[in-house]
Amino acid sequence: MTKDEFKKTALGGLTNNPVFVLVLGMCPTIAKSDNIINALSLGICTAFVLVFSNVIISALRKVIPDKVHLPAYIIIIASLVTFVQMIVKSFMPELNDSIGAFIALITVNCIILGRAESFAGKNKVLPSFIDGLSMGLGFIVSITLLGSIRQLLTMAFGSGFFDKTMGGFIVLGLLMAAFNRIFDAVKQYRKRRTPLIEREAV
Repeated sequence: MTKDEFKKTALGGLTNNPVFVLVLGMCPTIAKSDNIINALSLGICTAFVLVFSNVIISALRKVIPDKVHLPAYIIIIASLVTFVQMIVKSFMPELNDSIGAFIALITVNCIILGRAESFAGKNKVLPSFIDGLSMGLGFIVSITLLGSIRQLLTMAFGSGFFDKTMGGFIVLGLLMAAFNRIFDAVKQYRKRRTPLIEREAV
């Protein structure tokens, strides 16, 4: 794994943020970002499954037949989700009451299946671990930021809009616009800086 490949993979959760850029996993993102606790908890559960499914799928990529690779991925992901569900149900029953149904849905979360198909199934274990960690952290930050803002707006304006689906979509849309605007500005700045750095080096 070269330095450039490591950097690209490690920054994948930012440059290809699963929520703000790739727009994946919208169902749990909107449904359980009504407050910061639900958002952070679901983000951590999803990231855990993402990291370890990437690692396991990468380690088994050469022994999983191509014809059944998708069902095999789903079995691996479902097993990890079941483990997470058992932990949450046993030690955090109140949290399970709040987000339990959406933990089960992690099995078919397109972020996890997408990374398994496009990355973990084609790369070695270490890069796959880094990819899973980067994307997982990107998802945690995105859904927690969304949950924090929605909770603050609900506290400020009262329940009934920002803690509902429509309010969630509006806040998400504004965050996506702000994220992409800032990211584009950073890319333009780096493009302007590159010729200056090259001239200084000469």
